Amino acid sequence: MPGNFRWMLATDMDRATASAAAAGGAEKRAYVKRIFSEIAPRYDLLNHVLSLNIDRRWRRKAIARLGVDRDQSGRYLDLCAGTMDVAAQISMLPRFRGLVIGADFAEPMLKAGAQKVKGGRIAPVTADAIQLPLASGQLAGAIVAFGIRNVAGLEQSLKEAFRVLAPGGRLVILEFSTPRIRVLRTLYQGYFHHVLPLIGRLISGHRTAYQYLPRSVASFPVEEELAKKMEDAGFTRVSWSSLSFGVAAIHVGERPITAVGAK
Repeated sequence: MPGNFRWMLATDMDRATASAAAAGGAEKRAYVKRIFSEIAPRYDLLNHVLSLNIDRRWRRKAIARLGVDRDQSGRYLDLCAGTMDVAAQISMLPRFRGLVIGADFAEPMLKAGAQKVKGGRIAPVTADAIQLPLASGQLAGAIVAFGIRNVAGLEQSLKEAFRVLAPGGRLVILEFSTPRIRVLRTLYQGYFHHVLPLIGRLISGHRTAYQYLPRSVASFPVEEELAKKMEDAGFTRVSWSSLSFGVAAIHVGERPITAVGAK
């Protein structure tokens, strides 16, 4: 078999695997864990390059919605923590005296962010978002930044986040979305489906990780649907807001203080 043909066949198979994983099902968990483990060393660099550094501002806005000032000595969860950027930012907030648990099922991602663990305010934990090794009702808040769409069981992960939150605890989700203004959507999709995978492949050396990204966003529920799933999981006072003309969105929900709606 000619070398070029083998390469084309492998590329087509990689694309098919990325598409299948983005759509969910049995392949998703294994595929996501593998690719994020493989791109861990360059994950932070790629995030900042591919977003033109806008991701830093998005994360700051999401952390602000978490409302850490309500309980500065509480325990917080950075879910699907990756290299623990969010956990590190929370731990460095003025007057923060609590603990941030950085949970991710891809251990190489946590190891890639190990240098961010300083001062005893962050506790990395290798754990799956659909089965957290945490007691119920103990957390003051939870946040997941650009990770919820990668979870194999979205509904179950929302229920798990609800379970570990204390009454009044808040869940914040920062995730990519698709602009609704036609011109912006066209430009965005051109970048997301063509330019981003090329740059991602060149920098990371991984053939499919940044093909999976736009496919996973396309397969993820739109803002209203995600808000409804949060409500179905038991969250109240659910709201969402767009960022950068709809490129990303922040969703916020709370576990009710009373037992009503608990699951």
